[in-house]
Amino acid sequence: MINFDTQFTNILDKYNKIENSLNTMDNSNSENLIKLNREYAELKPIVDKIEEYRKEQQEILNLGELIKDSDQEIIKIAEKELIEKKNIIKLLENELLRLLLPKDLNDSKNSILEIRAGTGGDEASLFASDLLSMYQKYADLNSWNFEILSISETGLKGVKEVICNISGNNVFAKLKYESGVHRVQRIPTTESNGRVHTSAATVAVLPEAEEIDIDIQEKDLRIDVFRSSGPGGQSVNTTDSAVRITHIPSGIVVSQQDEKSQHKNKAKAMKILRSRLLDNEIQLKNKERSENRKTQVGSGDRSERIRTYNFPQGRVSDHRINLTLYNLSEILAGKIEDLINPLIAEEESKKLADMQNE
Repeated sequence: MINFDTQFTNILDKYNKIENSLNTMDNSNSENLIKLNREYAELKPIVDKIEEYRKEQQEILNLGELIKDSDQEIIKIAEKELIEKKNIIKLLENELLRLLLPKDLNDSKNSILEIRAGTGGDEASLFASDLLSMYQKYADLNSWNFEILSISETGLKGVKEVICNISGNNVFAKLKYESGVHRVQRIPTTESNGRVHTSAATVAVLPEAEEIDIDIQEKDLRIDVFRSSGPGGQSVNTTDSAVRITHIPSGIVVSQQDEKSQHKNKAKAMKILRSRLLDNEIQLKNKERSENRKTQVGSGDRSERIRTYNFPQGRVSDHRINLTLYNLSEILAGKIEDLINPLIAEEESKKLADMQNE
């Protein structure tokens, strides 16, 4: 069982140190100030709950003394209150357990969303376009900012590949469960015999890395500039504005050509590169901590088939938690909380079980 006292002492010490630092630090160090404010905001609800818990504990001790009183009426009142207080303590312990669950340090980050058409030809690219629309609408519902960094489209309003930047409150915490293979079963518009075809698209959700998260050395980069080959207007196609960045140690290559400015394309490419490098680090750590991976729901394996969208039956099935819903049209309209919340709850319950067994 968890030693609450040790946990509480460590949390309160950290909270007080951060508070003192915020009161005394030089505001010129903006990056450190932002980091400390974020940590302070994350600890505040835990500290408030600890104070509430300790207050109830003290009241239980006081009631314990009243039970020793010689007045039977006082004893009865104290015993009744003691039962109520013990029930409150149990509820507070459960709330504290959830607050003390190991946090994914990337949960508060913005995200890079990558969608690629998989097997299925034109139908796969149309499905990738549907997924792009779904996530755009979900971002709108959450008041997140949704920016397409690069996109490769087909002539049928499909999408071969799209990379987006989504910024807002706890973006990665919600979207990280979307990484994997999404499968669609439906009758294509070109199918004359009414047969259901199966196609797929892959989704990767990466935490957006800041410069302080990933240190990239200039000597590790090869930067090539070239003329944009896609649509975009006269100036895009007649100047060397496109940028290709190769990270030599990892072999990761990122190309950007959507902007008319070479500088803007380089900035976007670096943003994607940092996020892919951070994601590589996360995947390596997950593999090293194989026991932890057992407690994770959808740990980011890009080859894992996570979900099926069946149009004839109007259903969506998430294979990780055996969840099936019959509201496909609502989900494609961006209302995917009914899929995401059960995944969050499942991971929380597994982590809680592990904590209680320690």
